[in-house]
Amino acid sequence: MASEKQRQAARENIKKAAGAAKQKRSIANMPKRTRTALGKQAAAVAQRRRTGAGEPLTRQELYEIAKRRGLPGRSRMGRDELARALGRS
Repeated sequence: MASEKQRQAARENIKKAAGAAKQKRSIANMPKRTRTALGKQAAAVAQRRRTGAGEPLTRQELYEIAKRRGLPGRSRMGRDELARALGRS
């Protein structure tokens, strides 16, 4: 059976461990810009999972879709611009 001194030491250790676990919440300790960027990145991943989108389309694939839709100025657009113009992420 444990003595009162041992029980007290165990309680203190539990409190210390709980405090350390609380401080280890790494995302809570990050700068706001980093947390925001991580949140946006996670939202984009979640959106891709919901829509079932696999690998992002290449510029050439986006260009072909834009060509079929008759999107003006497509030849001067980059991959991201084409994706935005087509309403894709």
